[in-house]
Amino acid sequence: MKNTPLDPSQLYKPCNVEQLKFDSTEELEDIDITVGQERAMEAVKFGIHIHKNGYNIFAMAPSGTGKLTAIRQLVEHEASHQNVPADWCYVNNFNQPAKPTAVKLKAGHGKVFQQDMAKLIDELSVAIPAAFDGDEYRSRTGELESQTRQREINELSQLRDEAANAHIILMETPTGYAFSPANEKNEAIDPEQFNKLDKDEQHKIQNTIFELQERLAKLLKNFPAWRKETKRKLQALNREVAELAVNHSIDELIEKYAKQEAILNYLNAVQKDIIEHVRDFIPHSEKIISFMELPQEPNPFKRYYVNLMVDFSDKKFAPVILEDHPNYSNLLGRIDHQAYMGSLVTDFTMIKPGALHRANGGYLIIDARKLLFQPYAWETIKRTLQSGEIRIESLERALSLISTSSLEPEPIPLDLKLILIGEPLIYYLLSAYDPEFHDLFKVAADFDESVSRDDSNPDYARLLATIARRENLRPLSQNAVARVIEQSSRMVGDAEKLLTHLRSIKDLLTESNYWAQDNGHTLIAISDVQQAIDHKTRRLDKIREKLYENIHRGIVLIDTEGKVTGQVNGLSVLQLGEFTFGQPSRITATTRLGSGKVVDIEREIELGGPIHSKGVLILSSFIAARYSRKSPFSIAASLVFEQSYGHVEGDSASLAELCAILSSIAQIPLRQDLAVTGSINQLGYVQPIGGVNEKIEGFFDICAKKGLTGTQGVIIPATNVKHLMLRWDVVHAAQSGEFNIYAVTTIDEALELLTGMDAGIANEQGSYPPESFNGQVEAQLLQFTTLRKDFNAKPDN
Repeated sequence: MKNTPLDPSQLYKPCNVEQLKFDSTEELEDIDITVGQERAMEAVKFGIHIHKNGYNIFAMAPSGTGKLTAIRQLVEHEASHQNVPADWCYVNNFNQPAKPTAVKLKAGHGKVFQQDMAKLIDELSVAIPAAFDGDEYRSRTGELESQTRQREINELSQLRDEAANAHIILMETPTGYAFSPANEKNEAIDPEQFNKLDKDEQHKIQNTIFELQERLAKLLKNFPAWRKETKRKLQALNREVAELAVNHSIDELIEKYAKQEAILNYLNAVQKDIIEHVRDFIPHSEKIISFMELPQEPNPFKRYYVNLMVDFSDKKFAPVILEDHPNYSNLLGRIDHQAYMGSLVTDFTMIKPGALHRANGGYLIIDARKLLFQPYAWETIKRTLQSGEIRIESLERALSLISTSSLEPEPIPLDLKLILIGEPLIYYLLSAYDPEFHDLFKVAADFDESVSRDDSNPDYARLLATIARRENLRPLSQNAVARVIEQSSRMVGDAEKLLTHLRSIKDLLTESNYWAQDNGHTLIAISDVQQAIDHKTRRLDKIREKLYENIHRGIVLIDTEGKVTGQVNGLSVLQLGEFTFGQPSRITATTRLGSGKVVDIEREIELGGPIHSKGVLILSSFIAARYSRKSPFSIAASLVFEQSYGHVEGDSASLAELCAILSSIAQIPLRQDLAVTGSINQLGYVQPIGGVNEKIEGFFDICAKKGLTGTQGVIIPATNVKHLMLRWDVVHAAQSGEFNIYAVTTIDEALELLTGMDAGIANEQGSYPPESFNGQVEAQLLQFTTLRKDFNAKPDN
């Protein structure tokens, strides 16, 4: 019977200080923080270098592993070898103001173009008023207006003279013109005098006046046409003067941007529009050009502004943008509005860029979780990647929630590499439920949480040195580095691995640095690291302390000595935030005559999870296969975690549950000074479980509180030995023989430890020795089968 506890050297793998060839990390050079992430980095490099649609990157790793820092460094390094992308501007579309035009310029030329246009408008705001205020313009406008007035006067004078020859006077009245008969002295006669004339004379005068009135009416009808003609001449003059003023200034820009067709077309449109709206440049233009309307816009020059959306004038390489708040407008851009005369108005100058604009031609990094939390942001980013263009549109309009007119800016072509960072679960969920996901994110970069431990390799020590320098912490002593390496293995739960979760490492170094300062140390010492570990545990272990106190006071029933039939101490792990600890639980089993069913009480009341139920079914199959191959499985059993009022999940208690059932069947008591953890398979082999260190320490703390007897200990799977990195007090107790750790491979080894009996080996006929544990289980099951047959054979049944 094998029942030798593990050697204390197997319980903790110390770091070999002699292999650390330095006195402090101050002597070590910096290293890339992507230590152990070769696979992920190769994937990121591949995704960056392949310039095809859909080869965007999804970086998988839990938060705090340093994937963002690593990716950003790698991307910035790659971007430093790439050309700066083009600038983009929005300018007014004079034909369709609601559809601003996008203009592409070389990097840094966007600001120059914006300044050139601003300078042009400044020049014209001076040159145009000066041209219209000159003597030549005033002389020519005065001449045109004078000619029109003189023509009207001449025509009226001619008509007046003809009327005078006929002794008719043309008079001006408040309501217009009137004709009146006159005497030989050309003096108007009154009606009384007119009535004294003979009838023929009266008829002659009346006919003459009638003819003159018809001629006057025709003449007056010509006046508006003459004035309209004058107005056209004035407009032609204004255009001529404006063209002379505008062309002189704008021709320089046309020559400067002659090779850029889009800007050339825009400048021609600007030239035409300024001439058509020249009144906007003339102060009090209604006094000079009376036929023109007053400007209605608050700033008429705004139509000639250049909205510089993307300005790379200060960049030396391709942009790398990290969007921390990836909502709809922050990604796609937005169109702002302002209040004017009681309403909201907008124009092309209020178009604001988004992260896609700022990263266009480079790289955009987004946290996948934050992206998915924002309404419509995920669908928007997919639609943009699929279309290959950035189309700015308000969310209300995109969802057809409003029908009011708004701007429709010309889309800007998209050319960037999108990198999402997130938990592996997010990647797998998107893969399963979004059919478009893999069309857009063909590259997965899977970051590892651990690397193989090799104390002779200085890379991990250099990583600690690099983090300490970046965070402005004290250097670590040789022994402190060794302790951090040991704690790193402890945090990853494997003596042969080291943690690569940079946030946890940085937190440990930061807290160790605090205690080094508090203790007056120039270097972080091993005592400072241990103090940081102990103090963090102290901060977080209130609930653990309360649970253990309830066990010590007898409120939660856990035995640490003696023997009990059908009862065993199981071990579970509780994780509360950043703190994980083990908790012993009493597992009991009852058996009786039945039809071969094992009842999982936790499952019956829906407190047991599917994996736990799977473990119960496996152990049930194991019992039937081992002990009832030739006879009916005539047993009814029930299992329960005593004083458990929460959810139970996992199969790490299946070994303990199997031992409890077999103990109940054979009526052989089990040792209560041992706790058991491990998963069992259908062949009776013990499988590894998680949280082995915390489970052992949990039972040790309970035993230590009640008093160590030297016989207490924990049974663990042999495959978990390589994971052991126990606390020093547990290791010391094992060294002094006060506490024992046993590693088992099969259920039989666990039964021998718990009962002190030989488990027994089946003979060629498949029967076990009667005095062995298995033989007694087999005998009891045969008895149950006999009783069942006798019971079924009774006439009444």
